[in-house]
Amino acid sequence: MAAWRVVAPGPVAGHPLELGRETVPEPGPGELLVKVLACGVCRTDLHVTEGDLPVHRSRVIPGHEVVGEVAALGDSVSGTFAVGDRAGIAWLRHTCGHCAACLRGSENLCRQSQYTGWDADGGYAEFATVPADYALHLPDGYTDTELAPLLCAGIIGYRALERAAVPDGGALGLYGFGGSAHLTAQVASIRGARVHVMTRGAEARELAQRLGAASVQGVRDVPPEPLDSAILFAPVGDLVPVAMEALADGGTLAVAGIHLSDIPALEYQRHLFRERQIRSVTANTRSDSVEFLRIAAEHRLSIDTHPYPLARADRALCDLAGGKFSGAAVLEP
Repeated sequence: MAAWRVVAPGPVAGHPLELGRETVPEPGPGELLVKVLACGVCRTDLHVTEGDLPVHRSRVIPGHEVVGEVAALGDSVSGTFAVGDRAGIAWLRHTCGHCAACLRGSENLCRQSQYTGWDADGGYAEFATVPADYALHLPDGYTDTELAPLLCAGIIGYRALERAAVPDGGALGLYGFGGSAHLTAQVASIRGARVHVMTRGAEARELAQRLGAASVQGVRDVPPEPLDSAILFAPVGDLVPVAMEALADGGTLAVAGIHLSDIPALEYQRHLFRERQIRSVTANTRSDSVEFLRIAAEHRLSIDTHPYPLARADRALCDLAGGKFSGAAVLEP
């Protein structure tokens, strides 16, 4: 099969990825072998490739927004999936199941958790494996290319929306408007929130307007009303004070990224007093995935995708780093 590996983490312009030919993996006990039909290009892939995240698996194959067809079953796989079924592979790949976090339903905080495209090979390839217990059933009504961004951009956006604790009918601010934010905005609107978008790119602003945002402005501009909640999608720590200052009394900022540049000093009275708070977002639980995909099945989401052939995965990451598109890039083998 064709597969991309991170051979030397560093800036994407320096070609840290290498495309090669290798043997199709065998599914282990409890695993599915999936033929990749589409794989989303996530900003986390960029962090893994550029070395912003520490190496967990040397020469890893990135990619964790995988839509595929089950090609083979490993030993001890239950009847949940059969050969020929469509299956999704997402970021969360393994948790221990018995630590305090797992037992209270916070498996995203399991210290033994493992992740696709970081701890194990992912979907920048023609085949990938996944533990059957962590594979996802996918909603009907979407193409393979449309489904791919749902499997991280959508799920993490949903988790961030939950962490942001938007009150009924409240005002939500989104800082950055890429693959995750444009899906989160739609879910928030379905729930009755007024969505204000702060982003830098003209194309992203146009997308936000098409999706019905209540207002669209520059990334450092003041929204037209105090925000009950905000989500920071851009991995830019300098925007934390900006977002905090835009919050209403008692407002919550959720920081959605797995990586963030340094946050400058906050002023207590200006940014935090009046019970404003900051929450981080760490991965997601499987129940988050199921709930978000249920919403996607019940409400047809508009998904802005930019297809690239698998052979141009390096170009897709470069374009993502350079902000060359709004929405989400998707690799098609």
